Amino acid sequence: MSNPNRDVRIAAAYIRVSTDDQLEYSPDSQLQIIRDYAAKNGYILPDEYIFTEEEGRSGRSAVRREKFQQLIALAKSPDHPFDAILLWKFSRFARNQEEAIVYKSRLQKNGVSVVSISEPLPEGPFGSLIERIIEWEDEYYSINLAQEVRRGMTEKARRGQLQSTPSYGYRVENNLLLPVEEEAEYVREIFRRFAAGEGLFPIAKWLNASGQRTHRGNLFENRTVEYILRNPVYIGKLRWTPTGRARRNFDHPDTMIVDAAHQPLIDNATWEAAQTQMRLVKEKWRYHGRPAGERKHWMAGIVRCASCGGTLIFSAPHYFKCNNFVRGRCLHSQHIAMETLESSLLEKLHQDMTNIGSLHYTLTQASDGTASELIAVQRQIAQTKKKLDRLREAYLGGVESVEDYKVFKDALSEQLTELTKKESDLSAGSVEKTPQLLSEKLAAALAVLDSPTATIAEKYTAADNVIARCTFDKSAGTLSITYRVIL
Repeated sequence: MSNPNRDVRIAAAYIRVSTDDQLEYSPDSQLQIIRDYAAKNGYILPDEYIFTEEEGRSGRSAVRREKFQQLIALAKSPDHPFDAILLWKFSRFARNQEEAIVYKSRLQKNGVSVVSISEPLPEGPFGSLIERIIEWEDEYYSINLAQEVRRGMTEKARRGQLQSTPSYGYRVENNLLLPVEEEAEYVREIFRRFAAGEGLFPIAKWLNASGQRTHRGNLFENRTVEYILRNPVYIGKLRWTPTGRARRNFDHPDTMIVDAAHQPLIDNATWEAAQTQMRLVKEKWRYHGRPAGERKHWMAGIVRCASCGGTLIFSAPHYFKCNNFVRGRCLHSQHIAMETLESSLLEKLHQDMTNIGSLHYTLTQASDGTASELIAVQRQIAQTKKKLDRLREAYLGGVESVEDYKVFKDALSEQLTELTKKESDLSAGSVEKTPQLLSEKLAAALAVLDSPTATIAEKYTAADNVIARCTFDKSAGTLSITYRVIL
């Protein structure tokens, strides 16, 4: 109900212009229409109650609409200063039916109505039904539009057309990437230094000391250097993930990598050398690893709790226990004497070394994003099959002509045949090489672990080089090891 002490009705106006509808009125036009409506229908519209969203704000979610949140907060206040919120269309309020219903319900409890000037509703239940239908249509329009935009962008990406801002080393002219020669020289030097063994951090320091900045004006960091080194744009290709941001997952299964028209900055040999070095770096320095020299025992960080997955930590005077148990996050202490755990682990390593041929193994992608050549080929096969599916959809949707469809289909089919053969060859080779490589890695690790003169850091590095995961279960009396071998 409205405030009975008021002699007139006060209204607020909410104005939003998105970039997805070319038929929308401008903010000024929407405001003028709302003012005319208010004057004709007995509303006063104070300037302080006019809320205009920044242009381009999507109506799919209310979270990022600052003015909308201010409007709702004021309407929900105990003395809500207005009786109605005037809109040009209900779609300005929300393009998400669930949000629209929730917010309108809250406002209704406070006696604040939401009025669409261009979509008048009849009184009673029939009016509510029509409002729900309008909300559903607005949401469907938004979802369908997003799908059409994504489909169009995916098709452009498949044709090797630019979809994003230019990477460091390039600028854009007529939708084509062109080298910025000064930056291009730095890109070539980044790849040369990294392939030669220089680390990400020293390269970032060198770039910053040279006065270089990213295209956003920021200093270079390890991750920005890594992004450059993993970006296929520098060998004349473009990367695109149709399903959304891959969040630095460079091996995302949905990612497309296609040939483009721009000039490469480095050759394929340099690119492959950098990728090989990156795999070695990721293998050696896993995420969140404590420096080996700071450990009290070489097993710290190697053995994990079978119950929660937390690492077993050294506990004075000579025990290991679950790190999460110490912090109250695990119910199992896995308490064990250091000497017992060490002798059991070494015995298990020697035993597996002796029975190397009977070990069970599978080829898998590492969690840090590194992968064997076989897995990389399998990923390319999956991507090629998806390209064939998208091509067929484009043909059935009328985007591709019969002639173009046949040309692209034949090229992709030929590529798929070659990749399948390569997968078969690599699989056969991997089966033969795995036991030998694991045997060599175990022998090298045990040579260090059995040495009475090796340091804690050297022993940890040796164990970490071959053990991908080691879990201890005190209740079951088991010690399980998963080994790591990069083919």
